[in-house]
Amino acid sequence: MSDVEGAPESDRRNSCPHPRETFAFVGNRAAEADLLASYASSRMHHAWLISGVEGVGKATLAYRLARFILANPDPTAEAVRRAANLSVPEDAPAARRVARMSHPDLLALRRGWNADRKAFYGDIRVDDVRRATTFFGATAGEGGWRVAIVDTADDMNGAAANALLKVLEEPPPRAVFLLLSAAPRSLPAPVRSRCRTLTLAPLAAEETLAVLHGLPEIAEQHDAEALRRAAELGEGSVARALSLLASDGASLHTAVAALFDKLPQVDVKAAHALAEDLSKRGAEARFALFVTLVGDWLHQRVRAGAAVREPRLARLAEVWEKTARSAREIEVFNLDRRPFVLETLQQLAGLARR
Repeated sequence: MSDVEGAPESDRRNSCPHPRETFAFVGNRAAEADLLASYASSRMHHAWLISGVEGVGKATLAYRLARFILANPDPTAEAVRRAANLSVPEDAPAARRVARMSHPDLLALRRGWNADRKAFYGDIRVDDVRRATTFFGATAGEGGWRVAIVDTADDMNGAAANALLKVLEEPPPRAVFLLLSAAPRSLPAPVRSRCRTLTLAPLAAEETLAVLHGLPEIAEQHDAEALRRAAELGEGSVARALSLLASDGASLHTAVAALFDKLPQVDVKAAHALAEDLSKRGAEARFALFVTLVGDWLHQRVRAGAAVREPRLARLAEVWEKTARSAREIEVFNLDRRPFVLETLQQLAGLARR
């Protein structure tokens, strides 16, 4: 079930195939095995919250599962029992239809395209989620399962989250919801409680490098040393590695890391220089990398705090949610990036002091 024909897709990265067109899956084999075992047991949970930092394969795994379920609608079938993983031949009818986003039993909920503004909406709206109500209210087009992928659940506004909760509370039979999130603690607790959580670990450097080599446009544009350095600095995220390869991202990574290392003190001169750099025309990729690095800083502290029941977890999640939303608004409305960069660094400094 596709969006408006020919509209840009908010979940597609330039120079890379869409996750639904990606058949290789690198890393996190235990998570894949968990999904396969759940489906083969005929006790498939109706909602999964697949979390992990951006670029570890959440969407790739979600579409991999969707293909497998739609290609094998009977979980008791011999093909399912004998399956070693969730792979499906690329020429399988279900795989081809998923790749074209033309399968009637697959729904993708993501930020839509605003044709009037020529930009993506800042969030997943309640009208988008209402499509899921209609989708699950109808009979499955192929008579089997229906799968909805929310990419990402972090993008839902409050009304959209409440609308989704109503569907999760009374799930129709043979339905699977796959909610992807880089900041699961920022999601409403009732939504999280309806989901089984599956956390993807950051990739090893060699795994990230393998993914980069598997992207023809990327591998042809950069030499082996640049790819290796991006994989190492990517810290387990293919998305970050790709950002590092774009617009001299390695130097930006070094500059931002230096600022973070000095927190809670803010190097005012360096902060203003960074803000000016990221505000320039054509610096979209560098700005996106900065936002990713901020998210990583917060994510690391959430993980460390969870281990010791840190009382600031709610505040950390709140800052990440606000940061991600403000970054999307800058993209949607083409706002000045300088105030965002300076305010974000001040917020991180405040968190580092406590």
